Amino acid sequence: MAPIGLLLSLLCAALLVVVPAAATPVWCFAQLEEEGGGGACANPLGDEPVPLADCCLNPAYGYKHRPHGHCHTCRQGAWGPWGPWSGCSVTCGEGTQRRGRSRDAPGDDRRAWQLRACHLPCCPEAGGWSPWSPWGKCSATCGAGTQGRSRACADPAPRCGGGCSPGGAQETRVCQGGPPTCPVGGGWGAWGPWGSCGGTCEGAGPKPRRSRSRRCDSPPPSTDPPGPACPGNAVDAQPCPALPPCPVDGAWGAWSATAPCPVTCGLGAVTWRRACNAPPPQHGGRGCHGNSVKQGVCGPHGPCPAVPHWGPWGEWTPCERPLWGAQSCEPAVGQQRRTRECVGRKPGGPPCRAEGGVATIQIRACYNVHHCLLPGNWSDWSPWGLCTPPCGPSPTRSRARECQPIYPAYPLTVTPVGSAAPVNVTFWGSARPRCPRLEGQLLRLEERRPCLHALPCPAPEED
Repeated sequence: MAPIGLLLSLLCAALLVVVPAAATPVWCFAQLEEEGGGGACANPLGDEPVPLADCCLNPAYGYKHRPHGHCHTCRQGAWGPWGPWSGCSVTCGEGTQRRGRSRDAPGDDRRAWQLRACHLPCCPEAGGWSPWSPWGKCSATCGAGTQGRSRACADPAPRCGGGCSPGGAQETRVCQGGPPTCPVGGGWGAWGPWGSCGGTCEGAGPKPRRSRSRRCDSPPPSTDPPGPACPGNAVDAQPCPALPPCPVDGAWGAWSATAPCPVTCGLGAVTWRRACNAPPPQHGGRGCHGNSVKQGVCGPHGPCPAVPHWGPWGEWTPCERPLWGAQSCEPAVGQQRRTRECVGRKPGGPPCRAEGGVATIQIRACYNVHHCLLPGNWSDWSPWGLCTPPCGPSPTRSRARECQPIYPAYPLTVTPVGSAAPVNVTFWGSARPRCPRLEGQLLRLEERRPCLHALPCPAPEED
């Protein structure tokens, strides 16, 4: 029976997350640009989301669950590109990052995940308090007052965002401020006349206001010793009376399409217009700000025909010589071939486009070294692999050194009979290399370590 840990690893590594059904609102795109095995959504169909099933009536379209989210393809069963790596799970030291991709089928999206280790160099270190400064001057010149002293978190200073030990940077105490005679407080004089109004009209917002002032001179505060100022405000304000109405700015009305939908299947793009009439500008108000024209979505009009595309290349056939069969472990140039199919083509429909002159078959020259005994050398350590399982407990990562064969010094290019141009020759087959024993191993030496601070996989609604 397989160990429980291995079963959990296999189960979590193949984790697929089911997202909501085909009625889920998505942002639809009329073009899916394939780049290096991934994809990017282009030419959005409008500014608002549409049902997933409507968008994917055309299998050449793509969609996103959020305007700036991951790009999915409407093509049945195709893997989308890997999304960006998340931030590190820790603020210092060793943690993990996660990324995902989707295998899309309209109404039944599935996700796969990868997890890798990450390192951030600096961890927080707490600082220490410096000695207290001398007590400062008393705040009062008569009667009781306060005085303070301070210290700094600099002995030593904190590093990498660390704090300081418990306690405060400031401290106060009561002090005697001198003679018992205290200053005389000031008193307000009469209000002055109202000033000019702060506006010339009255609208829907706050009304313009006017103000008046008074002086603290009945009596003024004493100066020796200094007396407290008058309590309250020196300025009073009120709304201005009897003002004319203010200008009204214009606002946009509803959008309306300018032409019929240009497609007969799936969704299409249409131009929408709006007018500045809800309300129009009044009393010298400003016009509407923004565009009066935008691109929107029209349809759906039923499913579109399948898009023909090339399937993956098959495996290379064994390396054989015509009329001779497989001749291994000798410098005899053989031949291999592999094929692929045009998926989704209907009778009489358009064919798949050839890429670089290659359509359904590839042929290459080869040397057959299958099961041949060859001398070997140990490789350098490989880079650390991904963390597995990507969504389970206690993920680990590994690296390895392998015994690699030293291939014979056969010519790596040959010129076929009847051809003026040379062709490349590749070695084919699983050779049997022999290396000196390394830490008790003959073919493969593996090192494994845990991935620290692993991130959990997100819930389906987070996609």
